[in-house]
Amino acid sequence: MSESTSRIAIVTGAGSGIGRAAALALLGDGWSVALAGRRAEPLQEVAKESGAGERVLAVPTDVADPKSVEALFAAAVARFGRVDLLFNNAGVGNPPGDMMDWTPEQWRGVVDINLNGMFYCIQQAFRVMSKQSPRGGRIINNGSISAHAPRPNSLAYTSTKHAVQGLTKTASLDGRKYDIAVGQVDVGNAMTELASKMAKGVPQANGEIAIEPLIDVKIVGQSVLYMANLPLEANILFHTVMATKMPFVGRG
Repeated sequence: MSESTSRIAIVTGAGSGIGRAAALALLGDGWSVALAGRRAEPLQEVAKESGAGERVLAVPTDVADPKSVEALFAAAVARFGRVDLLFNNAGVGNPPGDMMDWTPEQWRGVVDINLNGMFYCIQQAFRVMSKQSPRGGRIINNGSISAHAPRPNSLAYTSTKHAVQGLTKTASLDGRKYDIAVGQVDVGNAMTELASKMAKGVPQANGEIAIEPLIDVKIVGQSVLYMANLPLEANILFHTVMATKMPFVGRG
């Protein structure tokens, strides 16, 4: 166990996938964690699996609703006294089908969670971290490698993830005066429900369908834990963790 024994984290999208892996990694390292997600049952399952007892708190949350996000942070502070880390992870994938057929509601649904929800969480984290004593904390945004390069037919998802990169850079700059470090983890092909289709074959830039390699999502959890445990005078602005042979770099 590291020196993080008495430190407090909020993890959004904690009921499954990358959020679940990160929450379990943090809890296993001695952190106290507020688990946030839209459905209570998956959060309770993660809490039970962790065996962390009073160090874990499940808070059903809709990150697209600023009042719900405010209630999440209030619950974490009421239970644990402060917030040292926000893993700003909650997100959804692209609407199905061709983007020419999407409704405005489908577009806004992705933007509301992947972009607006990220902002609402950053805003609340700044409000708490800037006033607590000792002051400061860390925010880790889940950007995805789609923050850097798109996949075919991914306009909504990729646009929001490119925007998250701007959130990360600007919040990192604005956080300096409050001792808040802001960074981003960009994940490529971790085995989650969202990415599982890659094992069956997904469209490539040249129009072909290809099976892509995936990594264990626990590796991502360990990456988040490493970033979380850095002292506040150090920051990883962008951290990419990906399947070594996935078609991201080069012309593949």
